Amino acid sequence: MDGDLITLAAANAAFVGSHFAMSHPLRAPMVGALGEKGFSLAYTAVSFAALAWVYFAFTAAPPADLPGSGEAGWLIATALTWLAMVLLAGSFMGNPALPTPLAEQQARAEPRGVFRVTRHPMMWAIGLWAISHMVLFWSTRTMITAFAMGTLALVGSRLQDGKKAKLMGEAWGEWESRTSYWPRLGRIFSVGAVPLVAGTVLWLAGQWIHLWRAGIPAGLWRWIG
Repeated sequence: MDGDLITLAAANAAFVGSHFAMSHPLRAPMVGALGEKGFSLAYTAVSFAALAWVYFAFTAAPPADLPGSGEAGWLIATALTWLAMVLLAGSFMGNPALPTPLAEQQARAEPRGVFRVTRHPMMWAIGLWAISHMVLFWSTRTMITAFAMGTLALVGSRLQDGKKAKLMGEAWGEWESRTSYWPRLGRIFSVGAVPLVAGTVLWLAGQWIHLWRAGIPAGLWRWIG
């Protein structure tokens, strides 16, 4: 394997591994040693350092070195990214997985919006984004990075279920009983107007940024640009 790709794989492994380690086995000892604020600062510093390494390793790795999946791949990727943006747009409203004093109250409430699709809309948004890039089969660097980010999101959400069950007890158990880890995509149009509209705006904006920054016409720009 190309040396730059090995570096990229190591950077992604460091980013994902540090997240898993600091979120689970190392969290308690780090909080004990540094306090909550110190832990948050350390977590943020390590995460940004690892992410910066991923960024620079990604830009150094060979672009467009795979044959691609053609128009079928672009159609699938475009649809997946729209689903991802809708889930992301609705994930900030009433999410008991986020650190908020209302978490227990939200967990006991009837699931609404994107939580009718999955209890981990933010994580599945990242996961679907990752899958959409892997479907394109565009470059090895993209495959490595997308696989890493998808693993972080989808395995991380499973681990989060266990952590939240310990922290929130019965409330999280109620939330799990009324929601699904796996996305029920047939319900996407029942999430409400706000996530659908906001997600579509994010989807269109993301395609424009992709063209501007990467120089690759993604999504609708591929056919109307």
